[in-house]
Amino acid sequence: TEHPFGHLIDTLQSEQYEERRYFNPQKLSDVRYEKLPFCMRVLLESTIRKCDGFYIKTDDVSSILDWQKQQNQAEIAFSPARVLLQDFTGIPAMVDLAAMRDALAKQGVDPNLVNPRCPTDLIVDHSLQIDYSKWPDTMIRNQEMELIRNKERLQFFKWCSKTFKNINVVPPDINTVHQLNLEYLCQVVQEGEGFIYPDSVVGTDSHTTMINGLGILGWGVGGIESEAVMLGQPVSLTLPQVVGCKLVGTINPLATSIDTVLGITKHLRQAGIGGKFVEFFGPGVQQLSAPDRTTIANMCPEYNATVSFFPVDDITLQHFKHTSTDHTVIEMNLSSIVPHVSGPKRPQDRVAVTCMKEDFINCLNEKVGFKGFHISKEKQATQVPFLHEGAEYNLAHGSVVIAAVISCTNNCNPSVMLAAGLLAKKAVEAGLMVKPYIRTSLVPGSGTVTHYLNTSGVLPYLRKLGFEVVGYGCATCVGNTAPLPESVVEAIKQGDLVACGVLSGNRHLEGRLCDCIRANYLASPPLVMAYAIAGTVSINLETEPLGVNSEGKDVYLRDIWPSKEEVNHTEENIVIASMFKELRSRMEKGSTFWNSLESAESALFPWDPKSTYIRCPSFFSKLSKEVCTPQSIEGAYPLLFLGDKVTTDHISPAGSIARVSAAAKYLQSKRLTPREFNSYGARRGNDAVMTRGTFASIKLQNRLIGKTGPKTLHIPSGQMLDVFEAAERYQRDGVPLIILAGKEYGSGSSRDWAAKGPYLLGVRAVIAESFEKIHRNHLVGMGIAPLQFLPGQNADSLELCGKERFTINIPQELIPRQQLITSTGKSFSVMALFENDMDVAFFRHGGILKYVARSLLP
Repeated sequence: TEHPFGHLIDTLQSEQYEERRYFNPQKLSDVRYEKLPFCMRVLLESTIRKCDGFYIKTDDVSSILDWQKQQNQAEIAFSPARVLLQDFTGIPAMVDLAAMRDALAKQGVDPNLVNPRCPTDLIVDHSLQIDYSKWPDTMIRNQEMELIRNKERLQFFKWCSKTFKNINVVPPDINTVHQLNLEYLCQVVQEGEGFIYPDSVVGTDSHTTMINGLGILGWGVGGIESEAVMLGQPVSLTLPQVVGCKLVGTINPLATSIDTVLGITKHLRQAGIGGKFVEFFGPGVQQLSAPDRTTIANMCPEYNATVSFFPVDDITLQHFKHTSTDHTVIEMNLSSIVPHVSGPKRPQDRVAVTCMKEDFINCLNEKVGFKGFHISKEKQATQVPFLHEGAEYNLAHGSVVIAAVISCTNNCNPSVMLAAGLLAKKAVEAGLMVKPYIRTSLVPGSGTVTHYLNTSGVLPYLRKLGFEVVGYGCATCVGNTAPLPESVVEAIKQGDLVACGVLSGNRHLEGRLCDCIRANYLASPPLVMAYAIAGTVSINLETEPLGVNSEGKDVYLRDIWPSKEEVNHTEENIVIASMFKELRSRMEKGSTFWNSLESAESALFPWDPKSTYIRCPSFFSKLSKEVCTPQSIEGAYPLLFLGDKVTTDHISPAGSIARVSAAAKYLQSKRLTPREFNSYGARRGNDAVMTRGTFASIKLQNRLIGKTGPKTLHIPSGQMLDVFEAAERYQRDGVPLIILAGKEYGSGSSRDWAAKGPYLLGVRAVIAESFEKIHRNHLVGMGIAPLQFLPGQNADSLELCGKERFTINIPQELIPRQQLITSTGKSFSVMALFENDMDVAFFRHGGILKYVARSLLP
């Protein structure tokens, strides 16, 4: 059939290349196009090109053109150019596709029909754990352990790379997903199906937004949504409002890109731009390099924007002069930014470095909360002596026990990594050292970073301070840190100390780095070095010395802090195109281990019943062609009664598997020792482990039991059980389950198992005051109803104790954002957060996976 916008096809002539065809929206001759923000123009081009009258309709094109009136109202469908997966979220996606092949084969359908239809890149970068540090061959040792520990997972990925079409698997120890996306995968202009078009991407990670710094539209989606896109379904979204962010002023020479990022993060968070697109413009943009822009774009999930987009500078300035004055514009003065860290528990809680000591003391005094630990005055001076490697040391409140320099996301900017290296060089030359009991690590985002650190001559100095390259991948941020020395752990417990971790990453929720570390701070790489040298965060780096040199003279941070001129000179002379050529060579060659790894050749994956890593999930059990009408939820008990800000870390932990957890019991039944447990992230391909790990966080606060921990009340019997054991008992008795929660349920990193886990536990609905957007999408994608208390209402105002039985009436003709009647003996209404007809369709089918599988049935 004729393309509805075939008249917009144009030809790009070039003497150097063959003719290229593209859809030219300017041929619409519509004055509204000239007023569209640049990020909207990318959406428009994709919608025009992919318009098929079914998934994407001509009305979607009209809505985008009429963006000024339709923003926050019209629903559109968007087909991105590609999908980006990392292995933690990638393995369950690929396991689901393998299981879908099995399910369709049983129905007589050719399993080879199940392939990603959208080009997909899967980067194996989240399996690295820091088993070794401070060894001459640290990186090789860690890589060997990674390959041995994850052999089953890697064999599965190798099978995927050979069996599925349209997927590119990048083996471990090449690059982190974010760096690879910036340095290798992004094309700016893509080519396929006979056309060239703007690059765009959705990825299973909140840091996907980094790519917007290069003018490539992209954002994070859930693993469930990404699977749908991989299989040809568009992303459904409400046409966003675009907020212009005008940058003015001059950046303080002492402020790093991290300070700029956190300053803008705070400014935009206060502006309340949740769910909106941000487009940067103004004279301040011209001061920002491409790495600066990607660093800023990375943080947009922290101020709840969907996208932070950087178009071309001079065009952007001219564009905003001619657009309508109806645009919302926020102005940010870069001169106001000073060095900060963030913590002790949340990235939005920024602390000026000059106020760090005072703020930490205040945190000791405050009651337990996001900024408090409630340590009594008489115990704040506690010091605990301990022995480490034959020498005696003291730990106190504020002592640093983990210091991790990580070059990814925020810190992919070469300037901050070079600044850390130059600071290390000056520190060593000044006679300063890092105490040996501090768990230090250096995790470059890619071999490119190691290359320029080595070429610039600073790597030996980083090693002397204990910051040895441990490998390439996500480690500390996701809880894959090697255990602390036992003497350190014992000292922390003995003194009930608020010990600290300092890292240049993006996530530092309490208990994630290590369950005995309560205070975690995000800092720029050079500041991580500074606090590691000082050995404490309870220090004013402006007025107090970091230490003393061999002559007994005090050495201050200002004495070893590299100037912007030093950093810029090193960057200009080191960060050159040859580094990217070296990366391309590594990509093409792969690793010896990967190249020699054996895997099956069959169209169906040969599931090993003994495997504890890869297991065929039960999502497609009882798959039928017919779609059942929505069923009301009758007589449900609350599995959990939760408060505000329950994160995906609480719902689906990514770190180590506790020895007393339900998942540990399962693994022990398979004759595995605790040393062989690995992490939840590494076992995301095993639904039995992940279901038992759901709500297994030690920081979970469940009002049904009144204390912290992964337990709940089995209401009929009155017994306190592991969450999994209680859910298992409810399912045996045929009792449906719901969850009660407060504000911002599901905030934090996007994780598909934070919805898949509750689904397999038997949860039919979550009733909360508000939801994080990606997690809401995940719940819908698994057929779980996200229900919102009406404005002004919550569990407390409705006098719910959490032990009631709930009946939720779901009509057969369900519509988006419909109010549903809920009864617990007394009735109240809730809003069903199905945002559009596609959400309702997914819910009716029992989730996206069954929806897609049914579309392939004859």
